[in-house]
Amino acid sequence: MRLKMDYKNEKLEQFEKELQNKKVAVIGLGVSNIPLIDYLYSKKAQVTIFDDKEEDKINKEIIQKIKDYNFEYSLGKNSLSKLKGFELIFRSPSCLPTRQELEEEKKNGATITTEIEQLMKLAPCKIIGITGSDGKTTTTTLTYEILKNAGYKTYLGGNIGIPLFTKLNEIKPEDIIVLELSSFQLMEMEISPEIAAITNITPNHLNVHKDYQEYIDAKKNIFLHQNENGILVLNADNEITVNFKKEANGKVILFSSTKKLEDGFIVEDGIIKECNEGIRRHIIETKDLKLKGVHNYQNICTALALTKILVDTDKAIEFIKDFGGVSHRLELVRNLDGVEWYNDSASTSPTRGISALNAIDKEIILIAGGADKNLDYTPIAKPIIEKVKKLILIGQTATKIYDAVKKELEEQNKKLDIYMCDSLKQSIDLAKRLSKPGQVVLFSPASTSFDMFKDMYDRGDKFRNEVNKL
Repeated sequence: MRLKMDYKNEKLEQFEKELQNKKVAVIGLGVSNIPLIDYLYSKKAQVTIFDDKEEDKINKEIIQKIKDYNFEYSLGKNSLSKLKGFELIFRSPSCLPTRQELEEEKKNGATITTEIEQLMKLAPCKIIGITGSDGKTTTTTLTYEILKNAGYKTYLGGNIGIPLFTKLNEIKPEDIIVLELSSFQLMEMEISPEIAAITNITPNHLNVHKDYQEYIDAKKNIFLHQNENGILVLNADNEITVNFKKEANGKVILFSSTKKLEDGFIVEDGIIKECNEGIRRHIIETKDLKLKGVHNYQNICTALALTKILVDTDKAIEFIKDFGGVSHRLELVRNLDGVEWYNDSASTSPTRGISALNAIDKEIILIAGGADKNLDYTPIAKPIIEKVKKLILIGQTATKIYDAVKKELEEQNKKLDIYMCDSLKQSIDLAKRLSKPGQVVLFSPASTSFDMFKDMYDRGDKFRNEVNKL
Protein backbone atom coordinates (compact mmCIF):
# COMPACT_ATOMS: atom_id res chain seq x y z
CA MET A 1 0.00 0.00 0.00
CA ARG A 2 1.53 3.33 -1.08
CA LEU A 3 1.40 6.20 1.36
CA LYS A 4 0.14 9.54 0.04
CA MET A 5 3.15 11.86 -0.22
CA ASP A 6 2.95 15.27 1.44
CA TYR A 7 2.55 18.04 -1.12
CA LYS A 8 5.62 20.25 -1.68
CA ASN A 9 5.26 23.70 -3.20
CA GLU A 10 8.40 23.74 -5.37
CA LYS A 11 7.87 27.34 -6.53
CA LEU A 12 7.73 28.46 -2.90
CA GLU A 13 10.81 26.42 -1.98
CA GLN A 14 12.77 28.02 -4.83
CA PHE A 15 11.61 31.52 -3.83
CA GLU A 16 12.64 30.92 -0.21
CA LYS A 17 16.03 29.59 -1.28
CA GLU A 18 16.67 32.74 -3.31
CA LEU A 19 15.67 34.97 -0.37
CA GLN A 20 18.74 34.00 1.67
CA ASN A 21 21.02 37.07 1.94
CA LYS A 22 18.95 38.92 -0.70
CA LYS A 23 18.65 42.69 -0.12
CA VAL A 24 14.95 43.20 0.59
CA ALA A 25 13.03 46.39 1.39
CA VAL A 26 9.66 46.38 3.15
CA ILE A 27 7.72 49.63 2.79
CA GLY A 28 4.98 50.24 5.33
CA LEU A 29 4.30 48.65 8.69
CA GLY A 30 0.67 47.80 7.97
CA VAL A 31 -1.25 44.63 8.86
CA SER A 32 -0.01 42.52 5.93
CA ASN A 33 3.65 43.49 6.28
CA ILE A 34 4.12 42.56 9.97
CA PRO A 35 3.92 38.76 9.39
CA LEU A 36 6.05 39.35 6.28
CA ILE A 37 8.83 40.81 8.45
CA ASP A 38 8.84 37.67 10.65
CA TYR A 39 8.89 35.49 7.55
CA LEU A 40 11.82 37.35 5.93
CA TYR A 41 13.81 37.11 9.17
CA SER A 42 13.25 33.34 9.26
CA LYS A 43 14.56 33.09 5.67
CA LYS A 44 17.74 35.06 6.49
CA ALA A 45 17.06 37.91 4.06
CA GLN A 46 18.90 41.23 4.48
CA VAL A 47 15.95 43.46 5.33
CA THR A 48 15.48 47.23 5.60
CA ILE A 49 12.15 48.62 6.84
CA PHE A 50 10.66 51.89 5.56
CA ASP A 51 7.68 53.81 6.93
CA ASP A 52 6.62 57.44 6.56
CA LYS A 53 5.54 57.62 10.21
CA GLU A 54 8.00 58.82 12.85
CA GLU A 55 9.22 56.23 15.37
CA ASP A 56 7.06 57.59 18.23
CA LYS A 57 3.92 57.05 16.09
CA ILE A 58 4.65 53.33 15.50
CA ASN A 59 3.72 50.51 17.87
CA LYS A 60 6.65 50.05 20.31
CA GLU A 61 6.49 46.25 20.04
CA ILE A 62 7.00 46.46 16.27
CA ILE A 63 9.96 48.79 16.66
CA GLN A 64 11.45 46.43 19.25
CA LYS A 65 10.93 43.48 16.89
CA ILE A 66 12.81 45.30 14.10
CA LYS A 67 15.68 46.02 16.50
CA ASP A 68 15.72 42.43 17.80
CA TYR A 69 15.96 41.18 14.22
CA ASN A 70 18.84 43.60 13.67
CA PHE A 71 17.09 45.02 10.59
CA GLU A 72 18.01 48.42 9.19
CA TYR A 73 15.17 50.93 9.19
CA SER A 74 14.34 54.36 7.82
CA LEU A 75 11.34 56.21 9.26
CA GLY A 76 9.64 59.57 8.82
CA LYS A 77 8.55 61.83 6.01
CA ASN A 78 11.65 61.34 3.82
CA SER A 79 12.23 57.68 4.67
CA LEU A 80 12.32 56.57 1.00
CA SER A 81 15.34 58.78 0.29
CA LYS A 82 17.37 55.78 1.47
CA LEU A 83 15.64 53.32 -0.86
CA LYS A 84 18.70 52.43 -2.91
CA GLY A 85 20.38 49.20 -4.00
CA PHE A 86 17.61 46.66 -3.28
CA GLU A 87 16.88 43.50 -5.25
CA LEU A 88 13.32 42.94 -4.00
CA ILE A 89 10.92 45.58 -2.67
CA PHE A 90 7.62 44.78 -0.95
CA ARG A 91 5.46 47.90 -1.04
CA SER A 92 2.36 48.40 1.08
CA PRO A 93 -0.83 49.09 -0.92
CA SER A 94 -0.79 52.73 0.23
CA CYS A 95 2.68 53.25 -1.31
CA LEU A 96 1.82 53.42 -5.01
CA PRO A 97 4.30 52.02 -7.54
CA THR A 98 4.31 55.42 -9.25
CA ARG A 99 6.37 56.91 -6.41
CA GLN A 100 9.55 58.35 -7.90
CA GLU A 101 11.82 56.43 -5.51
CA LEU A 102 10.21 53.12 -6.55
CA GLU A 103 10.45 53.93 -10.24
CA GLU A 104 14.16 54.72 -9.80
CA GLU A 105 14.83 51.40 -8.08
CA LYS A 106 12.87 49.55 -10.77
CA LYS A 107 15.11 51.15 -13.43
CA ASN A 108 18.10 49.88 -11.46
CA GLY A 109 16.82 46.29 -11.63
CA ALA A 110 14.76 45.93 -8.43
CA THR A 111 11.61 43.79 -8.45
CA ILE A 112 8.70 45.82 -7.03
CA THR A 113 5.93 43.66 -5.58
CA THR A 114 3.43 43.29 -2.75
CA GLU A 115 2.65 40.58 -0.26
CA ILE A 116 -0.56 39.84 -2.18
CA GLU A 117 1.11 39.65 -5.61
CA GLN A 118 3.71 37.17 -4.33
CA LEU A 119 0.92 35.11 -2.76
CA MET A 120 -0.80 34.92 -6.15
CA LYS A 121 2.42 34.00 -7.96
CA LEU A 122 3.39 31.25 -5.51
CA ALA A 123 0.01 29.77 -4.51
CA PRO A 124 -0.53 26.21 -5.81
CA CYS A 125 -4.32 26.45 -5.90
CA LYS A 126 -7.22 28.20 -7.60
CA ILE A 127 -7.59 31.89 -6.72
CA ILE A 128 -10.79 33.93 -6.89
CA GLY A 129 -10.36 37.71 -6.83
CA ILE A 130 -12.98 40.41 -6.37
CA THR A 131 -12.59 44.14 -6.93
CA GLY A 132 -14.89 47.11 -7.58
CA SER A 133 -15.76 50.51 -6.16
CA ASP A 134 -18.61 49.14 -4.03
CA GLY A 135 -19.73 45.71 -2.83
CA LYS A 136 -16.29 44.07 -2.67
CA THR A 137 -16.38 42.96 0.95
CA THR A 138 -19.92 41.56 0.93
CA THR A 139 -19.29 39.72 -2.35
CA THR A 140 -15.92 38.37 -1.17
CA THR A 141 -17.39 37.19 2.14
CA LEU A 142 -20.36 35.55 0.39
CA THR A 143 -18.05 33.78 -2.08
CA TYR A 144 -15.79 32.53 0.72
CA GLU A 145 -18.71 31.29 2.84
CA ILE A 146 -20.39 29.53 -0.12
CA LEU A 147 -17.19 27.60 -0.85
CA LYS A 148 -16.50 26.84 2.80
CA ASN A 149 -20.05 25.57 3.33
CA ALA A 150 -19.67 23.39 0.22
CA GLY A 151 -16.72 21.63 1.87
CA TYR A 152 -13.73 23.35 0.27
CA LYS A 153 -10.70 24.27 2.37
CA THR A 154 -10.87 28.00 1.70
CA TYR A 155 -8.59 30.92 2.63
CA LEU A 156 -9.83 34.51 2.86
CA GLY A 157 -7.41 37.39 2.30
CA GLY A 158 -6.49 40.63 0.58
CA ASN A 159 -8.31 43.62 2.05
CA ILE A 160 -10.09 41.35 4.55
CA GLY A 161 -9.28 38.13 6.37
CA ILE A 162 -5.65 37.56 7.34
CA PRO A 163 -2.33 38.07 5.50
CA LEU A 164 -1.99 34.80 3.59
CA PHE A 165 1.53 34.99 2.20
CA THR A 166 3.02 33.39 5.30
CA LYS A 167 0.38 30.61 5.11
CA LEU A 168 1.63 29.44 1.69
CA ASN A 169 3.45 26.43 3.13
CA GLU A 170 0.14 24.94 4.32
CA ILE A 171 -1.99 25.69 1.22
CA LYS A 172 -2.62 22.66 -1.02
CA PRO A 173 -3.51 22.44 -4.75
CA GLU A 174 -7.10 21.41 -3.96
CA ASP A 175 -7.71 24.44 -1.72
CA ILE A 176 -9.18 27.79 -2.85
CA ILE A 177 -8.04 31.32 -2.02
CA VAL A 178 -10.61 34.14 -2.11
CA LEU A 179 -9.21 37.69 -2.22
CA GLU A 180 -10.72 41.14 -1.97
CA LEU A 181 -8.44 43.39 -4.02
CA SER A 182 -8.23 47.18 -4.01
CA SER A 183 -7.00 49.42 -6.82
CA PHE A 184 -3.86 50.07 -4.74
CA GLN A 185 -3.09 46.34 -4.57
CA LEU A 186 -3.84 45.81 -8.26
CA MET A 187 -1.70 48.66 -9.62
CA GLU A 188 0.96 47.25 -11.96
CA MET A 189 0.15 43.69 -10.87
CA GLU A 190 1.52 41.14 -13.35
CA ILE A 191 -0.78 38.24 -12.49
CA SER A 192 -4.56 37.80 -12.39
CA PRO A 193 -6.74 35.33 -10.45
CA GLU A 194 -8.16 32.47 -12.54
CA ILE A 195 -11.66 33.58 -11.54
CA ALA A 196 -12.28 37.31 -11.12
CA ALA A 197 -15.11 39.79 -10.66
CA ILE A 198 -15.49 43.55 -10.94
CA THR A 199 -18.64 44.53 -9.06
CA ASN A 200 -18.79 48.07 -10.52
CA ILE A 201 -16.57 51.09 -11.15
CA THR A 202 -17.43 54.63 -10.09
CA PRO A 203 -15.09 57.52 -9.17
CA ASN A 204 -13.17 56.65 -5.98
CA HIS A 205 -9.83 57.35 -4.27
CA LEU A 206 -9.25 60.35 -6.52
CA ASN A 207 -7.31 61.98 -3.66
CA VAL A 208 -4.64 59.28 -4.15
CA HIS A 209 -4.76 58.21 -7.80
CA LYS A 210 -3.36 60.56 -10.44
CA ASP A 211 -6.74 60.57 -12.17
CA TYR A 212 -9.83 58.44 -12.77
CA GLN A 213 -8.20 56.59 -15.68
CA GLU A 214 -5.34 55.39 -13.46
CA TYR A 215 -7.94 54.03 -11.02
CA ILE A 216 -9.80 52.22 -13.85
CA ASP A 217 -6.56 50.82 -15.31
CA ALA A 218 -5.55 49.44 -11.90
CA LYS A 219 -8.89 47.59 -11.59
CA LYS A 220 -8.41 45.99 -15.03
CA ASN A 221 -5.33 44.10 -13.82
CA ILE A 222 -7.67 41.68 -12.07
CA PHE A 223 -8.40 40.08 -15.47
CA LEU A 224 -5.83 41.31 -18.04
CA HIS A 225 -3.36 38.51 -17.21
CA GLN A 226 -5.92 35.69 -17.34
CA ASN A 227 -5.56 33.04 -20.05
CA GLU A 228 -8.30 31.49 -22.18
CA ASN A 229 -9.40 29.34 -19.21
CA GLY A 230 -10.06 32.39 -17.05
CA ILE A 231 -13.52 33.43 -15.86
CA LEU A 232 -14.47 37.10 -15.52
CA VAL A 233 -17.70 38.24 -13.86
CA LEU A 234 -18.84 41.72 -14.89
CA ASN A 235 -21.63 44.14 -14.05
CA ALA A 236 -23.73 44.63 -17.19
CA ASP A 237 -25.38 47.72 -15.64
CA ASN A 238 -22.12 49.62 -15.25
CA GLU A 239 -20.99 51.43 -18.39
CA ILE A 240 -17.28 50.95 -17.64
CA THR A 241 -17.27 47.31 -16.53
CA VAL A 242 -19.53 46.02 -19.32
CA ASN A 243 -17.01 47.34 -21.87
CA PHE A 244 -14.23 45.21 -20.32
CA LYS A 245 -15.90 42.21 -21.99
CA LYS A 246 -14.03 43.10 -25.19
CA GLU A 247 -10.66 42.88 -23.42
CA ALA A 248 -11.25 39.59 -21.59
CA ASN A 249 -9.10 36.58 -22.52
CA GLY A 250 -11.43 33.93 -21.11
CA LYS A 251 -15.12 33.39 -20.44
CA VAL A 252 -17.27 36.34 -19.31
CA ILE A 253 -20.34 35.97 -17.06
CA LEU A 254 -22.56 39.04 -16.72
CA PHE A 255 -25.01 40.04 -14.00
CA SER A 256 -27.68 42.73 -14.06
CA SER A 257 -30.61 44.20 -12.17
CA THR A 258 -31.89 46.20 -15.18
CA LYS A 259 -31.23 44.15 -18.33
CA LYS A 260 -32.65 40.92 -19.78
CA LEU A 261 -29.49 38.88 -20.33
CA GLU A 262 -29.23 35.78 -22.52
CA ASP A 263 -26.67 34.29 -20.12
CA GLY A 264 -25.70 35.19 -16.57
CA PHE A 265 -27.56 36.19 -13.42
CA ILE A 266 -30.29 38.81 -13.16
CA VAL A 267 -32.58 40.43 -10.62
CA GLU A 268 -36.03 40.78 -12.19
CA ASP A 269 -39.50 41.30 -10.66
CA GLY A 270 -38.19 40.64 -7.15
CA ILE A 271 -36.56 37.34 -8.18
CA ILE A 272 -32.92 36.35 -8.71
CA LYS A 273 -32.74 34.28 -11.90
CA GLU A 274 -30.06 32.30 -13.71
CA CYS A 275 -30.09 32.68 -17.50
CA ASN A 276 -28.78 30.04 -19.89
CA GLU A 277 -29.18 30.71 -23.62
CA GLY A 278 -32.22 32.87 -22.93
CA ILE A 279 -33.92 30.39 -20.60
CA ARG A 280 -34.55 31.91 -17.16
CA ARG A 281 -34.52 29.74 -14.05
CA HIS A 282 -35.94 31.20 -10.86
CA ILE A 283 -33.44 30.83 -8.02
CA ILE A 284 -34.93 32.77 -5.10
CA GLU A 285 -37.33 35.60 -4.36
CA THR A 286 -35.58 38.62 -2.86
CA LYS A 287 -38.20 38.81 -0.09
CA ASP A 288 -36.83 35.49 1.23
CA LEU A 289 -33.30 36.91 1.65
CA LYS A 290 -31.94 38.48 4.81
CA LEU A 291 -29.74 40.79 2.73
CA LYS A 292 -31.74 43.74 1.45
CA GLY A 293 -31.23 46.31 -1.29
CA VAL A 294 -30.63 46.04 -5.05
CA HIS A 295 -26.88 46.45 -4.50
CA ASN A 296 -26.90 43.37 -2.27
CA TYR A 297 -28.94 41.37 -4.80
CA GLN A 298 -26.22 42.25 -7.32
CA ASN A 299 -23.58 41.08 -4.84
CA ILE A 300 -25.41 37.76 -4.56
CA CYS A 301 -25.51 37.43 -8.36
CA THR A 302 -21.76 38.08 -8.45
CA ALA A 303 -21.01 35.44 -5.81
CA LEU A 304 -23.21 32.88 -7.60
CA ALA A 305 -21.41 33.58 -10.88
CA LEU A 306 -17.98 33.27 -9.21
CA THR A 307 -18.79 29.91 -7.63
CA LYS A 308 -20.89 28.50 -10.51
CA ILE A 309 -18.29 25.96 -11.70
CA LEU A 310 -17.43 24.90 -8.15
CA VAL A 311 -20.73 24.72 -6.25
CA ASP A 312 -24.25 23.77 -7.32
CA THR A 313 -26.33 26.98 -7.45
CA ASP A 314 -29.18 25.49 -5.41
CA LYS A 315 -26.71 24.46 -2.70
CA ALA A 316 -25.15 27.93 -2.71
CA ILE A 317 -28.51 29.64 -2.34
CA GLU A 318 -29.36 27.56 0.74
CA PHE A 319 -26.50 29.30 2.51
CA ILE A 320 -27.11 32.74 0.96
CA LYS A 321 -30.72 32.72 2.18
CA ASP A 322 -29.55 32.91 5.80
CA PHE A 323 -26.60 35.27 5.24
CA GLY A 324 -27.22 38.39 7.32
CA GLY A 325 -24.47 40.58 5.90
CA VAL A 326 -21.11 41.92 7.01
CA SER A 327 -20.48 44.32 9.91
CA HIS A 328 -20.60 48.03 9.04
CA ARG A 329 -22.68 47.38 5.90
CA LEU A 330 -26.32 48.26 6.57
CA GLU A 331 -25.91 46.55 9.92
CA LEU A 332 -28.97 46.82 12.14
CA VAL A 333 -27.55 47.92 15.49
CA ARG A 334 -30.77 48.07 17.49
CA ASN A 335 -34.44 49.01 17.57
CA LEU A 336 -34.94 51.74 20.17
CA ASP A 337 -38.40 53.13 20.95
CA GLY A 338 -39.66 52.04 17.55
CA VAL A 339 -36.69 53.53 15.67
CA GLU A 340 -34.25 51.29 13.76
CA TRP A 341 -30.57 52.33 13.90
CA TYR A 342 -28.33 51.19 11.01
CA ASN A 343 -24.54 51.26 10.87
CA ASP A 344 -23.33 51.66 7.28
CA SER A 345 -19.84 52.93 8.06
CA ALA A 346 -18.47 51.04 5.02
CA SER A 347 -20.22 53.68 2.92
CA THR A 348 -17.08 55.58 1.87
CA SER A 349 -18.34 57.11 -1.40
CA PRO A 350 -21.50 58.83 -2.69
CA THR A 351 -22.51 55.72 -4.68
CA ARG A 352 -22.40 53.64 -1.48
CA GLY A 353 -24.55 56.24 0.26
CA ILE A 354 -27.09 56.15 -2.60
CA SER A 355 -27.26 52.30 -2.41
CA ALA A 356 -27.97 52.48 1.33
CA LEU A 357 -30.73 55.08 0.88
CA ASN A 358 -32.34 52.99 -1.87
CA ALA A 359 -32.27 49.85 0.30
CA ILE A 360 -34.48 51.38 3.02
CA ASP A 361 -38.21 51.89 2.47
CA LYS A 362 -38.96 53.88 5.64
CA GLU A 363 -38.51 57.55 6.52
CA ILE A 364 -34.81 58.21 7.13
CA ILE A 365 -32.85 60.41 9.49
CA LEU A 366 -29.47 60.42 7.72
CA ILE A 367 -26.09 61.02 9.36
CA ALA A 368 -23.52 61.58 6.62
CA GLY A 369 -20.10 63.14 6.00
CA GLY A 370 -16.46 62.34 6.66
CA ALA A 371 -13.06 62.75 5.02
CA ASP A 372 -12.83 63.96 1.42
CA LYS A 373 -11.57 61.80 -1.49
CA ASN A 374 -12.07 64.57 -4.07
CA LEU A 375 -15.38 63.03 -5.14
CA ASP A 376 -18.45 64.73 -6.63
CA TYR A 377 -21.45 64.77 -4.26
CA THR A 378 -23.97 66.05 -6.82
CA PRO A 379 -25.38 62.53 -7.54
CA ILE A 380 -26.39 61.90 -3.91
CA ALA A 381 -28.44 65.11 -3.61
CA LYS A 382 -31.60 63.81 -5.36
CA PRO A 383 -31.78 60.51 -3.39
CA ILE A 384 -31.34 62.48 -0.15
CA ILE A 385 -34.21 64.80 -1.02
CA GLU A 386 -36.42 61.86 -2.04
CA LYS A 387 -35.72 59.62 0.97
CA VAL A 388 -34.51 61.72 3.92
CA LYS A 389 -36.68 63.56 6.47
CA LYS A 390 -33.79 65.13 8.42
CA LEU A 391 -30.16 65.43 7.32
CA ILE A 392 -27.31 65.55 9.86
CA LEU A 393 -23.82 66.32 8.52
CA ILE A 394 -20.37 65.91 10.06
CA GLY A 395 -16.74 65.90 8.90
CA GLN A 396 -14.81 67.44 6.03
CA THR A 397 -17.41 66.65 3.36
CA ALA A 398 -20.31 68.17 5.31
CA THR A 399 -20.08 71.42 3.31
CA LYS A 400 -19.83 69.59 -0.05
CA ILE A 401 -22.91 67.49 0.73
CA TYR A 402 -24.75 70.55 2.06
CA ASP A 403 -23.97 72.58 -1.09
CA ALA A 404 -25.09 69.73 -3.41
CA VAL A 405 -28.35 69.19 -1.48
CA LYS A 406 -29.06 72.93 -1.14
CA LYS A 407 -28.68 73.41 -4.90
CA GLU A 408 -31.03 70.51 -5.65
CA LEU A 409 -33.59 71.81 -3.09
CA GLU A 410 -33.61 75.20 -4.82
CA GLU A 411 -34.06 73.58 -8.25
CA GLN A 412 -36.97 71.47 -6.97
CA ASN A 413 -38.36 74.28 -4.80
CA LYS A 414 -38.36 71.96 -1.76
CA LYS A 415 -37.24 72.24 1.86
CA LEU A 416 -35.27 69.86 4.11
CA ASP A 417 -34.03 70.38 7.65
CA ILE A 418 -30.22 70.16 7.61
CA TYR A 419 -28.07 70.16 10.74
CA MET A 420 -24.29 70.51 11.12
CA CYS A 421 -22.57 68.66 14.00
CA ASP A 422 -18.99 68.72 15.29
CA SER A 423 -18.73 65.07 16.34
CA LEU A 424 -20.26 61.65 15.81
CA LYS A 425 -21.64 61.60 19.37
CA GLN A 426 -23.31 64.97 18.89
CA SER A 427 -24.92 63.74 15.66
CA ILE A 428 -26.22 60.56 17.36
CA ASP A 429 -27.70 62.54 20.26
CA LEU A 430 -29.39 64.88 17.77
CA ALA A 431 -30.73 61.95 15.71
CA LYS A 432 -32.21 60.48 18.92
CA ARG A 433 -34.08 63.73 19.59
CA LEU A 434 -35.29 64.14 15.99
CA SER A 435 -36.37 60.56 15.21
CA LYS A 436 -39.89 59.21 15.62
CA PRO A 437 -41.25 55.64 15.88
CA GLY A 438 -41.38 53.94 12.48
CA GLN A 439 -38.38 55.87 11.18
CA VAL A 440 -34.80 54.75 10.54
CA VAL A 441 -31.62 56.46 11.69
CA LEU A 442 -29.07 55.65 9.00
CA PHE A 443 -25.37 56.29 9.53
CA SER A 444 -24.08 56.18 5.96
CA PRO A 445 -21.23 58.70 5.68
CA ALA A 446 -20.73 58.47 1.87
CA SER A 447 -17.18 59.56 2.72
CA THR A 448 -14.03 57.97 4.04
CA SER A 449 -13.19 57.98 7.74
CA PHE A 450 -9.70 59.41 8.11
CA ASP A 451 -10.72 62.89 9.32
CA MET A 452 -11.86 61.67 12.75
CA PHE A 453 -11.20 57.92 12.93
CA LYS A 454 -8.51 55.29 12.43
CA ASP A 455 -10.54 53.60 9.67
CA MET A 456 -14.13 52.78 8.71
CA TYR A 457 -14.21 49.87 11.19
CA ASP A 458 -13.19 52.15 14.05
CA ARG A 459 -15.86 54.64 12.92
CA GLY A 460 -18.55 51.94 12.75
CA ASP A 461 -17.56 50.48 16.13
CA LYS A 462 -17.80 53.92 17.75
CA PHE A 463 -21.22 54.49 16.18
CA ARG A 464 -22.44 51.09 17.40
CA ASN A 465 -21.09 51.68 20.92
CA GLU A 466 -22.68 55.13 21.21
CA VAL A 467 -26.06 53.90 19.90
CA ASN A 468 -26.04 51.00 22.38
CA LYS A 469 -25.50 53.51 25.20
CA LEU A 470 -28.69 55.45 24.34
